[in-house]
Amino acid sequence: MKAPYSDRKYVIYIIFISIGIILGFRLIYLQLMDSSYKVSADKNVLRYNTEFPARGLIYDRNGKLLVYNEAAYDLMVIPKYAKNIDTLGLCQLLGIDKATFIEKMKKASIYSSYSESIFEKQISKEVYGFIQEKLYKFPGFFVQARTLRKYPIPIAAHTLGYIGEVSPEKTLEDKYYKPGDYIGISGIEKSYEAELRGKKGLKVMMVDVFNREKGNFAGGKFDSASIAGKDLYTSLDADLQTYGEYLMKNKRGSIVAIEPETGEILTLVSSPTYNPNLLTGRIRSKNYMTLIEDKLKPLFNRALMAQYPPGSTFKLVNALIGEQEKVLVSSTRFPCSLGFHFGKLTVKCHAHGSPLDLEQSIVQSCNAYYCYAFKAIVEKRPFISTKAGFNKWRNHVLSFGLGEKFHNDLPNELSGNIPTSDYYDKYHGKNRWRAVSVISLSIGQGEIGITPLQLANLAAIIANRGWYYIPHIVKAIGKKNNLNQRFIIKKNTTVEAQYFEPVVNAMNKVVQSASGTGFGGKLENVSMCGKTGTAQNPHGKNHSLFIAFAPKDNPKIAISVIVENAGYGSEWAVPIASLMIEKYLFGKVKRKDLEQKMITGNLISSN
Repeated sequence: MKAPYSDRKYVIYIIFISIGIILGFRLIYLQLMDSSYKVSADKNVLRYNTEFPARGLIYDRNGKLLVYNEAAYDLMVIPKYAKNIDTLGLCQLLGIDKATFIEKMKKASIYSSYSESIFEKQISKEVYGFIQEKLYKFPGFFVQARTLRKYPIPIAAHTLGYIGEVSPEKTLEDKYYKPGDYIGISGIEKSYEAELRGKKGLKVMMVDVFNREKGNFAGGKFDSASIAGKDLYTSLDADLQTYGEYLMKNKRGSIVAIEPETGEILTLVSSPTYNPNLLTGRIRSKNYMTLIEDKLKPLFNRALMAQYPPGSTFKLVNALIGEQEKVLVSSTRFPCSLGFHFGKLTVKCHAHGSPLDLEQSIVQSCNAYYCYAFKAIVEKRPFISTKAGFNKWRNHVLSFGLGEKFHNDLPNELSGNIPTSDYYDKYHGKNRWRAVSVISLSIGQGEIGITPLQLANLAAIIANRGWYYIPHIVKAIGKKNNLNQRFIIKKNTTVEAQYFEPVVNAMNKVVQSASGTGFGGKLENVSMCGKTGTAQNPHGKNHSLFIAFAPKDNPKIAISVIVENAGYGSEWAVPIASLMIEKYLFGKVKRKDLEQKMITGNLISSN
């Protein structure tokens, strides 16, 4: 006979088996799927320290150090373990109030309770010393070594750029970066970020209950060493850059100098400028806002981003195109009765002899000559229409590197503007405009906009008699001359080399001849070539322009100078360019009176 309640044992078996299965699944989940307990356990004894690599150094063309690294420290926190700490003591060490402490802890907790994040960044060596001694009082906190950028010669801020905290978007886009990491924000710090940043390492450290490191875990078996970033050797001449910034003090504008033979940028001055050391360390945010709010816009890189009408410097381009299109030869003359007249249209000119040939049209900078020349180019037969002639003219202009970005190793460059025929179709009506409708283009006015870098490259093209390399700022990465291949490909204009010689001879007389508009920049024992320009400014006094190269044969430097609201090109741009060329070719300047006049000239307070 079956014992009473004997079946109940099966119920008990089922209950225990069920409990066992539930506990088993829970154990599997905790061990294999839910990492929070593992993280909690590991971080009671282990700390995973990121080893940040030293960022690559930056040098000038002669080996002068422009950017180096200085030790700094980030105070890190793991919120889960930041319990029962001396809040007031930590606040006093860091120089913050309790409200700031609470806000920082809240931000860290939102990011992750179990992972470290930056609590206070870029702590100085002095503060680090105090914190390190008392860190055992603050469980959950530890210090991580970092570096700050320093500038022993406070120059070329726009070119070198600065670094800052990586954006949340970038951390999602590139898994190399984590919140709190630093990245190049501008200048070559940005364009060569991948080369400069190096490769992170990792150290797994054992820590005790007082948050003190007790050595490497497993003898460093799981550690990996960081790899320092590569050094950059730029084409900048630090002495010339310093001198250029000195000359442009209290002026708005730019100086760009290029070595014609290589396309290497010797100097890139944007004025007003700022001390690059202002945008490093804990003072960066405050100083950045001060610079942003400055009405003189010191953060604006005029050398790459400002766009000006080129004025009379553009006559050189039209002279060369006119020769190529066979509407001009050296002996071609056009009349000038104080300007160009066509119906009710008048383009004024200054007093000079008339008629002038091609060479003297450049030396005397005759407006009327280039109105006639431009009209002859655009309306040349057998072009079917004005539009076809204009398009051919524009294609010639683009071949000089104008109106388009170089796509070089300098971020944030602008393209300038060479207007299209479609633009004029919209403005004037299709087939309802002629050369005289856009005649201002003949003298570098109207809708044309050119950057200072493009103007310097124009001078380099003429110095080379028709070719150039893309202007670039870095000569070598590491010890190797491993430039981007784009920078060693020769680019030719659509104008043949033979047509450059008459223009070069004329530019030489602009400076060397007493009747030339650039005579004030004449250098002893140097045959310099140049062309002045005065860019119209609807908002105030005109801008002073000058492009030049020297020597005439086997040129070593090509330069553009733009001084805003300074009047004629001969007044400020010519002497500044001349002093820069003298400094570069001879290493010193003899004309101290001229130098002093340029240095002490204050064109900001007077405008």
